[in-house]
Amino acid sequence: MAEQPEIETIRRDLDREVGGKRIKTVDVPGSGLIPRHTNKKQFTTLLEGAKINSVIRRDLLLVAKLDTGDAFVIDIHDGGQVRRNATKDPVDKATKAVLTFTQGGQLRLLDTSGSAEAFVVPFDELSSAVPELETLGFDVLDEPVSWTTFGERILRYRGTKLRNLLLDRTVVAGIGPVYADEILHASGLRPDRDVGELSTQEIRRFFRAVVETLHEGAKHRGVTTSDGQYADLAGNPGGWTPQLQVFERDGQACQRCRGVVSKVRMGNKTVYMCESCQV
Repeated sequence: MAEQPEIETIRRDLDREVGGKRIKTVDVPGSGLIPRHTNKKQFTTLLEGAKINSVIRRDLLLVAKLDTGDAFVIDIHDGGQVRRNATKDPVDKATKAVLTFTQGGQLRLLDTSGSAEAFVVPFDELSSAVPELETLGFDVLDEPVSWTTFGERILRYRGTKLRNLLLDRTVVAGIGPVYADEILHASGLRPDRDVGELSTQEIRRFFRAVVETLHEGAKHRGVTTSDGQYADLAGNPGGWTPQLQVFERDGQACQRCRGVVSKVRMGNKTVYMCESCQV
């Protein structure tokens, strides 16, 4: 799945590439992309003629703010890709939607997983359409948060394991298994440590690992894991993949302590960690 740094990478590219552009036509050759709309005509009518003012991110959703007051929402965190193309480029068979702009060029949504979704709603009704946004936790790529505020929040979850805490989007937005494992390794903490057991120093270290790992991931344009699902607007894989310390590196040496990275099962989930230096 794409996590916060991958979605943020695409958001930044989209805002630069299509912000300010007007949509001329919309074609939906595929099926399954727009289940919230009664038919393709309803979906395309809401988009054609609209100008994309800017592209923002809400958790793992890409949200294009239109001059009509609507929001064009793209959800590809569980599968799917967004591509910027020239009109003359061959159309991939996985293409589910094509937006052509009046100034030329296209935006294409591709999906082979059946998980991608797109829809249009009034911007001020976005939280009603996606209720989870109302209870979203810290979004550290969107706005700064102090370690004290962070610490106060997480200590409400005494009895919760650290990895489960990271995956709870009401605590921290946009984190999945890749960044959860990388954050825990960066902080030197075991995934099954209880939040309530952390010392003040460990809380500060944990906070720093959350912020730095997500920012570094976004700075280097995300991670493409072995499933190959994530690619940027140009179809390129994430540039931070070579920097992964534990995720999908089982059997290899830990680059911090030279111990061996393990692949273990915790709570029915696959977890990557170094049992030598995560305590």
